[in-house]
Amino acid sequence: MAWRFPPEWHPQDWLWIGFPHDAEEWPGFLEAAQRQIAAFASAVADSGQEVRLIVRDEANEARARSLASGKVGIERRAYGDIWLRDTGPLVLTDGARRIARRFGFNGWGGKYLMAGDQEIGAELARDAGLDVTCADWVLEGGALDADGTGLVVTTEQCLLNPNRNPALSRGGIEARLARDLGFERVLWLGEGLVNDHTDGHVDNLARFVAPNVLALPRATGADDPNAAIYADARARAEAFGVTVREVPSPGRLETNGRIEPASHMNFAVTTKLVVVPTYGTPHDAEGVAAIAALFPDRDTVGIRADAVLAGGGSFHCASQQMPSL
Repeated sequence: MAWRFPPEWHPQDWLWIGFPHDAEEWPGFLEAAQRQIAAFASAVADSGQEVRLIVRDEANEARARSLASGKVGIERRAYGDIWLRDTGPLVLTDGARRIARRFGFNGWGGKYLMAGDQEIGAELARDAGLDVTCADWVLEGGALDADGTGLVVTTEQCLLNPNRNPALSRGGIEARLARDLGFERVLWLGEGLVNDHTDGHVDNLARFVAPNVLALPRATGADDPNAAIYADARARAEAFGVTVREVPSPGRLETNGRIEPASHMNFAVTTKLVVVPTYGTPHDAEGVAAIAALFPDRDTVGIRADAVLAGGGSFHCASQQMPSL
């Protein structure tokens, strides 16, 4: 059987989650971001799934233990950013075995490269007993979302960005997605969210919720800054032949006049629970309810993530799953 990248709703053995530790990355928001990540980890652990919360040092371990449920496991590691979706291992299975793939990582196009981020993925995989292979091109996990049938969705803004793989064409990238992750078909969306420093990661825009079923945001309010992006994504998805399900967006969210890339789509799917980031907007409840309707076999909870977002991501970005055999 060929190696395949299982969808996120596939049963999981555990979830790795990164714990914020760098005050320079969260100026004025670090303690709140730590509380929100601890709430995320606690919700998953209390649902009955193992959580491995990755902390930087002794002080952060003590802080995490003071905030998180006693069911949360804590591991001390050397890492920079908490975004394990991008720096952690991508685990494939053939139904009987698991292997880990790692890719080049250049700090999201040379913007934010911190000590430990290029090594943490292989370290986590090897400590989990997985063989690790490293590919010859740059790729972050948040740039992809899969439906389990060999179909993957991504954005042109990210994967075709010359700050990642300037020598690779669209066809070259598609060939590597097939070779390294088993993807047979690629749904190319256009732009990601306004001011997303990842250059348009798809996990902030579009998520598969079932085979050939893609969830996309619906613009909320006449001033939603991403309305055209959502409309373009829907048109591309429908033209490709996938079924689209809409989720109300958080609407316009600004900090000191800067538009924030706030998205309910950065939800984390675990074995028993879906965790949806919320931002204190009037649209939080309807966003959580819409996502809950897409996962009737799991509980769904909304957890505040505005402080986490201040560091550049949300719950899906900060986590990476270990799929079960």
